[in-house]
Amino acid sequence: MRSLWLLSIVSLGLYGAVAVQVGDKFKDSGKCKACHSHIVKQWDNSWHARSHYGNDEYFQKTIDYVARKDNRKSLNTIKIECATCHNPRIAVTSTSAEYEAIAALNLDKDSAATKALQSDTISEGINCVVCHNIDQIHDELPADKRGINRVSWMKSGIMTGPYADAKSPYHQVEQRDFMDTNPNKLCFVCHANDTSEEGHRFIDMQSEFKNSSKTCVDCHMSPRKEGIAATLRNANGQTRKRLIREHGFIGGHVESMWQNALKVEVRKNANSLDVTLVNPQPHALPSGFGSREILIETQYLTGAKVIKNETLSLTAHYLSKRGKPTVPHLAAKTVQSFSIPPQGTKAFSSPIAAGSTQAVITVSYRLVNDEVREILDLKDPIWSKKMVIKQVNLKF
Repeated sequence: MRSLWLLSIVSLGLYGAVAVQVGDKFKDSGKCKACHSHIVKQWDNSWHARSHYGNDEYFQKTIDYVARKDNRKSLNTIKIECATCHNPRIAVTSTSAEYEAIAALNLDKDSAATKALQSDTISEGINCVVCHNIDQIHDELPADKRGINRVSWMKSGIMTGPYADAKSPYHQVEQRDFMDTNPNKLCFVCHANDTSEEGHRFIDMQSEFKNSSKTCVDCHMSPRKEGIAATLRNANGQTRKRLIREHGFIGGHVESMWQNALKVEVRKNANSLDVTLVNPQPHALPSGFGSREILIETQYLTGAKVIKNETLSLTAHYLSKRGKPTVPHLAAKTVQSFSIPPQGTKAFSSPIAAGSTQAVITVSYRLVNDEVREILDLKDPIWSKKMVIKQVNLKF
């Protein structure tokens, strides 16, 4: 009887729930392939397509770790909070103390929260109907309102895009500036800032962009180029040529993205080796998630003999409220942070190893530093892979 009473308050506990209606015709990308197969294929290989809890090891293990360490919230509650950006079409957007009581007793199997998290509607993460069904982006809201909390949706079956004259027999199309002249507005719905469970802001990418005329899509999609947005043919059997961007959303996970992303200058002084990193990008490097890292590795040699190896890690380290090393999302403070500011420069110097006649300097990038990778026990090689930015061979 007590169990039944507890179950009865689940609906009351989900006080913030807002059902997001997505028709079966539009809820997954497979429905879009008929007309946009090439774009769907690009998206399918992107990390937007992997943003779901079940598809991204770093995301999954971070949520699990936070749930173990933060006894104030259940695993489902943390999943729902993160779904704000990772799965914005989720049907339940918040939980309450009443729900936490249910979850603590493992009586939430049939709750709206559990069903929402298991729904096929969110299994593709950031798919077509996330970006192309947004009606308005509310920049007037506080900075901590992100993802689903910052947008208003169109009705199911109305899609937004960059063209005012677009037509389709399968859905309505409306033009929006965030799909055309102001794309950063759409990116910053989620990729703006990150705040830990302790209220510590550890990333603020939107602020980094304030002094840049570049847009996110210039690098992370592609420059506009002539192509076909839809394979629909007109009465003459022709497809319509458009200026379009690629939808692979390449970023830090893509090795080619890092080739010459920084300008690397190396100079030998009397007794030291000076390395200068120049960042031409509109945001800091490393940036994005707080555990990313740039490595400066120097190998000193005499002929083929290695005299000494040195490594300098440019990354951030975080402490929990108990003063222990932790992941960014549980940080109470940042105790060390090295990054090259947007359109800025940083220089590093080290003594030349005695007896060496040559130095090989390799500047590379890793998605997760050693500390966080160990805390989360990440197994996929992608997290430790070194993606070379530039290598310089200097003879003395």
